[in-house]
Amino acid sequence: MSTVEILQIWVMAFFTLAIFSFLYKDNPVYKFAEHIFAGLSAGYYVGLIWKSVIIQQLWVPVTRNGEWWLIIPGLLGCLMFARFWPRWSWLSRIALAFVMGNTAGVFIVSQLHGNVLPQMRSTMQLQPLGAPVDVILTAIVVVGVVSTLIYFYFSHEHKGVLGVTAKVGIWSIMIAFGAHFGYTVMARLSLLIGRVQFLVDDWIGSFRHIF
Repeated sequence: MSTVEILQIWVMAFFTLAIFSFLYKDNPVYKFAEHIFAGLSAGYYVGLIWKSVIIQQLWVPVTRNGEWWLIIPGLLGCLMFARFWPRWSWLSRIALAFVMGNTAGVFIVSQLHGNVLPQMRSTMQLQPLGAPVDVILTAIVVVGVVSTLIYFYFSHEHKGVLGVTAKVGIWSIMIAFGAHFGYTVMARLSLLIGRVQFLVDDWIGSFRHIF
């Protein structure tokens, strides 16, 4: 193991332990690591956007390929900086309107194809009668989806059958939230395990190359 590799491991271990120190209490070491992480992330994304967007998608197509129409979205992007001058800050709303409209359009289509339509397809999919477990699972999915939709139906008061169905819907929502939360915790635990393995294997293992 070279000196550079050992130095990299110790720097990584320092920042890992600095972040873990927040488990004890908020302290200057944690704040230092947090600010370094935020600064590096901001600098990285600025460089990434400059190279992948400004250069590759604006400057190169305009100067080399003659795609002059790209100047229009480039100017709209420049209007974002009008926020720094109160007198001209209203110009940034034009660019924000295009960004919000485009984002909403793309998001709606992606959500329809990625979540809504697959959910409808899975809900309305009929299972063969020879598989009772699949039939039961399909019935549970249908009841959960329908009761959840009824829970968000506020045109009538939730009383009687509508109220019972809405209660089933809220239970379905809580079960779904619990499953998502468990998945999130499991993903975070896998990250924690990776950091602990790094400290035990790489950082502590580097001691024998130093002492």
